[in-house]
Parts: sequence; structure tokens; C-alpha cells
Amino acid sequence: MIVDAPPAPADTPTRPRWARIGTALCWLTVAPTAAWAAVRLAGLDRGPLVQALAFTPYVAGWSVVALALTLALRRWWPAAVAALAAVALVGLVAPRALAAPQPAAAGPTVRLLTANLLAGAADARTLVELVRRHRVDVLTVQEFTPDAQAALDRLGLDRLLPHRQLNAQVGTPGSGLYSRWPITDAGIRQNRGGWGFSQAYGTLTVPGGPSVRVESAHPAAPYALDQVGAWRADLIAQPPATPDGGLRILAGDFNSTLDHSPLRALLRTGYVDAADATGEGLTGTWGPYDGDLIPPVTIDHVLVDHRIAVRTVRVLTLPATDHRPVLATLTLPTP
Repeated sequence: MIVDAPPAPADTPTRPRWARIGTALCWLTVAPTAAWAAVRLAGLDRGPLVQALAFTPYVAGWSVVALALTLALRRWWPAAVAALAAVALVGLVAPRALAAPQPAAAGPTVRLLTANLLAGAADARTLVELVRRHRVDVLTVQEFTPDAQAALDRLGLDRLLPHRQLNAQVGTPGSGLYSRWPITDAGIRQNRGGWGFSQAYGTLTVPGGPSVRVESAHPAAPYALDQVGAWRADLIAQPPATPDGGLRILAGDFNSTLDHSPLRALLRTGYVDAADATGEGLTGTWGPYDGDLIPPVTIDHVLVDHRIAVRTVRVLTLPATDHRPVLATLTLPTP
């Protein structure tokens, strides 16, 4: 009796096809994160990449998912590339969630608050209450208007912070610096790009401590491709730190994250990002707060001289603006 051999399993011919699909899926998942890591490491923030790089922390999180997928499917070459991309991106981003050692400063405490008022629309009563509740010593504001100035004074800001250097303007160019202590050598810096944002500045006389120059920073926003050049020029023009001279603080809306090379270059002159120094560097300050479907990103910063100790940073809530105020508690060095 002749017995025919059993037929081959019906799914045998399809196995290579599914293998190819799995490999292609892995590469499609890994390639964007690898390219992103290369762009970020090389500092290639040009053109549309400027806006994209603001979301690098989200891509860092996705890079871990991509690595897990390649390992689960046992695609070793994509896994190797995914591992390199994940190590690079997570290594760049994760330290922002870790507090760093601070200098042994033993001078007076300065509580500084910075807020973008969205063309003066931010709720003035809440802002004054924040100043009062947190005993703020210095306030920097951007997109500061004459109406906002009048509203803040009606609510008592002139009594809480009587010293000021203000440049209130209709729309978004205005800027202001308020202080509990006297301000000298005050002025207005005019940025050239974008909407022509201005920057109020002055030197504060802090009782029992060294004088410190504070500026309300607001370089141009890279909201369109034709504004990227102005954005870069305004950031390059920001006053550098003076590590061998007087203390400086830049506080405001930088329209940049720590993944943008011009901001990192500014930090290298001798500044420290206060949020990064206290492990709050991934807390968003701009994005969905006025209803837009935008993931939060960190573009509002307090940059301090490296000799100043950063004790705490808090991101607060201010209604009717697309930004969140940043409150930094600082200790100055002794004179």
C-alpha cells in the first residue's frame, strides 16, 4: 500500500513575508528617532527643524518604545540602531529631571517670577496674588501693555514692587522689570527680529548682597520659516554671562528649549538654567494653556550666573495666557 506524503503546512510560504513586514516595521519605527538624534547631536536646528526640535523630550520617550519593539521582534540590526538613538536622546533629556549640586552661596535670597502676559490679556488679579503669596522680590514680564500696567497698579503691584523699568506697548513688543529694591543703570534693549520684542533691564541693589543685573528676555519666536533667522539673531544678541564680573540674570520667554543650539551657546557663557538645575527642566511652560492642541514645551527660562545657587523652581498657573509663569528662589553669593 502506497501512502502519500502529508501536504506541506499551508502557512509555510507566508512566513518569509511576515518576517519581511516585521523587519520593515522595525526600520520605519527606528529610522525617525535615529535621524532625530543625529540632528539634535549635530545642532542642526535650521528651517522647520527649529520648531520640531522643541519636542525632543517626546521623541526621547518614543525612542525607548522603538527599542522595545525591535527587541520584542528580535530584529537585531534595527535594535542596535534603536539602542544608540535611545541612549543619545534619553541621555540628553533625562538629566533635566535630576537636580544638580549648587554653589555654596550664602548671600540674601531673591524670589524671581517671570511671566508672558499674551499681549496683556493675562489675568492681572492672579498675577498680583502670585506676587503677594510667594513674596516675590523681582518680576519680569513680556508682552506687556499699557492696559496691563494700569490693571496691575490698580490691584496693588505698585505697593508690592515699587521700583520699576517699564516699556508698556500695545500688542506684544512690551516688556517690564519690577523690583522690591532700587533699580539703577536701567534701560530697554530692542530686539530686531520678529515683532520687535523689547527687553527691560536694570541693576538691582539687593540689601546685604551684591548688585545683580536682571533683564526680561524675549527673543523672536520662530513661528514661521522666514522668522528663523531673526530668532537666531536675537538669541545670539542676548547679553552673555560675565563670570569674572558682575552677576547677571536673564528671565523670560526665550522661545527656545534646551534642545536649541543658540540657547545652549548662551548657557555656555556662564549661565545656569534654573529649572534644569533643580530637576524641573522637563516641566512645560507653553503649549495647550490657551486651548491649542500643542504638547507642552519648556521655552520660559530663568538663566542665572553660575555663582548663584538655585534653591527651587516652580511653574505656576496664570489664566488667559498661553504661558505658565516660572518662579525661581535664588541665593546670591556674598559681596
